[in-house]
Order: sequence, then structure tokens, then C-alpha cells
Amino acid sequence: MKNIMVEIQYDGTNYSGWQIQPNSRTIQEEIMRALKKLTGKELSINGSGRTDAGVHAYGQVASFILESNIPVDRLPLAFNSNLPNDISIINAMEVPMDFHARYSAIGKRYIYHIYEGRYRNPLLRNYSYHVHYKLDHKKMRDGAKLLLGTHDFRGFMSSGSSVENTVRTIRNLDIIIKDNSLYVYIEGDGFLYNMVRIITGTLVEVGMGKISIEHINRALETKDRTVAGHTAPPQGLFLDKVFYPLTH
Repeated sequence: MKNIMVEIQYDGTNYSGWQIQPNSRTIQEEIMRALKKLTGKELSINGSGRTDAGVHAYGQVASFILESNIPVDRLPLAFNSNLPNDISIINAMEVPMDFHARYSAIGKRYIYHIYEGRYRNPLLRNYSYHVHYKLDHKKMRDGAKLLLGTHDFRGFMSSGSSVENTVRTIRNLDIIIKDNSLYVYIEGDGFLYNMVRIITGTLVEVGMGKISIEHINRALETKDRTVAGHTAPPQGLFLDKVFYPLTH
């Protein structure tokens, strides 16, 4: 019996998110199907967290208990031969039995890709948020600074979540500019439902001049979702890395 941690990359375009659900194709379902082909058994798999439909991952993490003679270093190849080509296991390792992909995590980093341009780029349609307007990058960075640290982020959470504790810590929030693209790097100890997409949508509206950076302070103070900006679309979002005590 081994507890296995795997690191997963995927293009979420053709999936209804990570978590298995009826009548929908999901990443978790595809991995469980591949695991059954390898072992002949129905095994449960724990993800580090959900990603929504259309969201991608450079480094999603999952864990599961495996009873098999397959060497751990051969698992990625064995897995990938049974997975569709838009999902790939890029690493596998044995971890302590009390490790859990979700509950052992101490932080995550996301990247959000914004494409600035008068005309859409069809090659980026599934991997970026196309903004037609020239954004004020300085205002966006000034707004981002207000979100650093520990705050109650209830005003940056979509309805439908049952989470009671909405206090989170953002450790880092950078905006990197390259050619016509902006990359929002955001790292924290955890994120609420749609929090990264709402933060991005808010910063975009600040950059457009639609709202001022004071709206960010007001959303934090009032915890009112209607004060913050819109929810940026899913296809620009990438789960970049999940941090654990053994890898941090």
C-alpha cells in the first residue's frame, strides 16, 4: 500500500472542470478511468481543489492510495498511455500515508492571462481573456498592492459557496507585461470560489478606468460582492502550482 502524489497538467477547454459530476466530462473522471485501467479497481482520488469548466492547469496535484507493483517513477508513462492527449501526468512520488492533496496544501499560485488588442487572436481564444481596450497598467498594479496581505475576501467571492471563513492571505500579486499580454501572478494560502477571477476582473475595470482603486478598499471593507468588478472568464486562468510543506 502506497500513498501516491501526482502532478497533472491539462487543457481544460473540453472539460466541465476538475470534479467528477454526472453527465459531464471532467478531469478527475478521466484520471480515475486511467487508474482503473492500470489497476483493474475503482479507486478514489483526491484533488488539491476544484478548477472550473474551461480552466487549465500547469500543476494540479492529486493523491490516492495504490496497491500495485508498478514502480512509482514509471507511473507517469503508464498513466499517460491511458489518458487523452489534453491531460498529462508529469510527476509522481510516494508520500507519507497521512498526506492529502487538498488538506495538506499550504498555498497555491495561479496565473491569469489577459490579451490586449483591438482584434481578437483566434489562437488564444481558449487560453486568454481578450480585452479590447488599452489598460492602465500602473493603476492595475496600484490596485493589486491593496490586496496583498490578510483580508476578509468575502467581497471577492461568488455566491453559491458554503465556506464560512472567508479570511485569506495573498502573499504575492504581480502583473507581468510581455508584448500584448498581461500575466497576473497571484499566490496565497488559499482562494475562495472565483476569487482569482473576480480579482482579475476588478483589476481590469481599474485599468479601463471604469472603477477607481478605492472600489478595492471598499469591497474589502464592506464585503459586498457588488462593489468589486466582474468575474473574468475562465479560459484565461491557469493553476500554476500547489505548495506543500515537503515541497515549499
